[in-house]
Amino acid sequence: MGRVVESGELRSILRELGNQGRTTAFANGHFDLLHVGHLRYLRDARREADVLVVALNNDASVASLKGPGRPIVPATERAELLAALEPVDFVVIFDGDSPGPLLDELRPDVHCKGTDYGTPDRVPEYEIVRAYGGRTALVGDPKDHATSDIISAVRALPNY
Repeated sequence: MGRVVESGELRSILRELGNQGRTTAFANGHFDLLHVGHLRYLRDARREADVLVVALNNDASVASLKGPGRPIVPATERAELLAALEPVDFVVIFDGDSPGPLLDELRPDVHCKGTDYGTPDRVPEYEIVRAYGGRTALVGDPKDHATSDIISAVRALPNY
C-alpha cells in the first residue's frame, strides 16, 4: 500500500531511492471519482519506472478547473483512495493548477500523462521535464472514461 506524503518528505525519499538506482514515474490529476480509466492510467504509469508518485490537485485547484460543485470527494480522501491502489507508491497533494513546480522540485525520471495529449511534446509540462533531463510518456487507454460522464449518469437517474 502506498503512502500520502508532503512534498518535502517526498523529495528526500526520491533522492534516496535515486541513490539506490531506482527510477521514478510521476502521474498527476484530479481523480475526483475513481474509474477504470484512472486505474489503467496508473497501471501503465507504474510500468514506466520502479516507483510511482501520484500528484493530486488540491480542492481549490479542482474547483477552479472543473467548476462549481467540484471536487465531489475532498483531496485528503482522494489521496487515501489513491494510496490504496496497487500501482501507487506515494501520493502528494499539490497547490495550483499545474504540477510544473512540483515536477521541477522532485525531478522524476518520467512524467506520465494520458493518451489524450496525442504526443509527449503537447503535454503542458513537457519543457520543464525535458529541461532537467527527464522524459514524458503517454500512458493509459484512450480517454473513454470521465468523471463528468459518471456525474451525468447519476444525475439522469430517476429520483435524483
